[in-house]
Amino acid sequence: MAGKTNIIIIGVIIVAFGIIGSAYVNVLRVGEEPQVIDWADPGNTELVAQGATIYDEVCGTCHGEDLQGQPDWQTKTEDGMLPAPPHDASGHTWHHPDQLLFEITKFGGQKNAPEGFISAMPEFGDILSDRDIWASLAYIKSRWPEDIRKRHAQMSERMKVN
Repeated sequence: MAGKTNIIIIGVIIVAFGIIGSAYVNVLRVGEEPQVIDWADPGNTELVAQGATIYDEVCGTCHGEDLQGQPDWQTKTEDGMLPAPPHDASGHTWHHPDQLLFEITKFGGQKNAPEGFISAMPEFGDILSDRDIWASLAYIKSRWPEDIRKRHAQMSERMKVN
């Protein structure tokens, strides 16, 4: 009987230490600065998961649930704008470096558009944090084939240097 009581007491102590240790770690994390994200890393599973949610809630409305874009996205509408392009491998998103994609998302498409081009892409800087924007871009990139990801990463890296 005494042996059984000792085992129960030891079990309670172990559980208590686990709870106290977990609480201590969480208290320490409260004061931590959030991790700064400054690029769309498709290998960061946490960022990609966050981005999937944001894409579904914000981007997918125009760019499609499966990143397919709107029909006839390369043909101007009556108002002179192009429909939302696909973000999958069939589109041109991957032709642009990370920083430009970030700026287009944050400040809208018109800010970086060539003269005479009318962009329908609204700005999302007022409703999405920088991390949210990078996360949504990471999600998009995670859906590209590996060869496109590699080419895009090389281009984005070259653009950082220039």
